[in-house]
Amino acid sequence: MDSGKSRSLETTVKRVYRDLLLPKINTSKKMSTLTNSPSSLEGTPGIKKNSGEMQAEASAERVKLTKSIKDKQNNELEKVALKRKADSEEKLVGKKEAKIMELDNQLVTTVPLPHIPLKNIMDVEMKLVYVDEEDVSYEFAQPNMCLGLQATGQTATTMPPASPRDLTTLPQIDKWLQVALKDASSCYRQKKYAVAAGQFRTALELCSKGAALGKPFEAHAEDIASIASFIETKLVTCYLRMRKPDLALNHAHRSIVLNPAYFRNHLRQAAVFRCLERYSEAARSAMIADYMFWLCGGSEHSVSKLIKLYWQAMIEEAITRAEAFSVMYTPFATRIKPENTEKVKEVFMRTHPAYVDCIYTDTQGLHVLPQTADWSCFPPQQYLLTLGFKNKEDGKFLEKVSSRKLPTYTEHKTPFSPLTREDTVRHMETVGKRILPILDFIRSTQLNGNFHACSGVMEKLHYASLLSRLQRVKEQAQVINQAMAELATVPYLQDISQQEAELLQSLMADAMDTLEGRKSDKERVWNTIQKVQR
Repeated sequence: MDSGKSRSLETTVKRVYRDLLLPKINTSKKMSTLTNSPSSLEGTPGIKKNSGEMQAEASAERVKLTKSIKDKQNNELEKVALKRKADSEEKLVGKKEAKIMELDNQLVTTVPLPHIPLKNIMDVEMKLVYVDEEDVSYEFAQPNMCLGLQATGQTATTMPPASPRDLTTLPQIDKWLQVALKDASSCYRQKKYAVAAGQFRTALELCSKGAALGKPFEAHAEDIASIASFIETKLVTCYLRMRKPDLALNHAHRSIVLNPAYFRNHLRQAAVFRCLERYSEAARSAMIADYMFWLCGGSEHSVSKLIKLYWQAMIEEAITRAEAFSVMYTPFATRIKPENTEKVKEVFMRTHPAYVDCIYTDTQGLHVLPQTADWSCFPPQQYLLTLGFKNKEDGKFLEKVSSRKLPTYTEHKTPFSPLTREDTVRHMETVGKRILPILDFIRSTQLNGNFHACSGVMEKLHYASLLSRLQRVKEQAQVINQAMAELATVPYLQDISQQEAELLQSLMADAMDTLEGRKSDKERVWNTIQKVQR
């Protein structure tokens, strides 16, 4: 596809995303931040987005759906907990005492990771990533209605959980779009991946121009988003088959923005990251895929086992390839005390003597490993993560990040003066090569943690701003698309306050404006927060 068509497709896709996803925001409200004091951003420019009834409907349905899923899972967990409490109380005390003894006396660290052959990784991708879903109807399955469904056999491995929704009530797809999707799927099954990708792009253009459902004026925003997500994820598999993961990446991000609850969207993003050798990000995507599979009612143990194997392989690869730091995980059962942290550091220094210039123990968020992760058993086995660095400066920023009230990082010495080009390049190198890789690795085993809801995303948006200053537009767009995918997933991973919800909305709105090239007299939200932090 030539550059002119590519720009046209990009424009139409961005337009449909704005129409579908941006929630209706009260213009009289000032931007909320994650500070303890509500007045810390007094005078911050107000949010100026109002995208109409469809956006409000999509946002409200997604928030309602997420709450319903979590409430149902929490109720189930409470029932199980009450049932088991009387029988297992003594055993639990014994186990905790044993683990405390282990922490105090031995501090047994994680055993060396076993090597997982590439063949096993490819087997997982063949079974779960390259599945050819022929029918878009699965996208309309409401995850909260999938809870408790039992799936067995090959169907559970190759298809998402069945929907109890009556198929006769599913939205009727536009007939021309149906033809385009049918032709594209036929080419995909014939292994004509380049042709199939072109036809899926055509289908995406039809969808973005309103030809998604048979009755477009009666269509729900969520239904249109589901169809667009189906097409985006098809493009991901086409480009992966063509061995062009760089072209698949933005489509993977968009499929998650449109449908963050479908586990395969996250797993396909993980496959793209693996092909790009971004293993920490692949590990986090696989972890979220496993959590989403459980959250939305996936009961087939073999599927979760495959996802966990993939997650474990990505962590292993990330650790193996890390040169600037080394890692140690320590299991524990109770709250970590300062003296325990010191003992952990002592053990780390004995076992990793080359990485002791700066030792950081992450006490802000607890970590889970795929070998012991069980989302139905709350809380799962938790670990303390310790990182050691060869260079003190490489890890020094972590202590700053963990002590800040706002989810941002900067070391710009003159915060209110414009950055020179040389300063921008230097700062971008620092963020891109030293900060983000370490944060990505920390988050590869941390589903939510005690950091604020936007932690990890804000740094990416700062990085995108630096890329914009250097006119590296393609890289900037990729980083923003990734940040938007993470923002869309946040409400499924943790409970968020009203302030955090407003911040998520404003970040998503400004990210969309940036992708569309819209200029504003007002600063982007992340830049405003950065100044307040300084």
